[in-house]
Amino acid sequence: MIIYHRGAAFQPAATPVGSTFMATASIFEEDGHATSLGKLGLFANKDGALAFAVRCATAFIDGDDMPLPPFQLAS
Repeated sequence: MIIYHRGAAFQPAATPVGSTFMATASIFEEDGHATSLGKLGLFANKDGALAFAVRCATAFIDGDDMPLPPFQLAS
């Protein structure tokens, strides 16, 4: 789904990774280019991952600090 925030289009996504979901988001520019925000975090369910992707995308568009995921994975 494509969402608009302050005139900017973005697409949040939740991709299954094992028994979890990876949150990602892409910001679409008017000239057709897209900016990926990368892997934003792992979540226990799809709804949580999508909600976090929306929060990150709107923060990016607004120029705010990106929110931190609920936990960090050790490498």
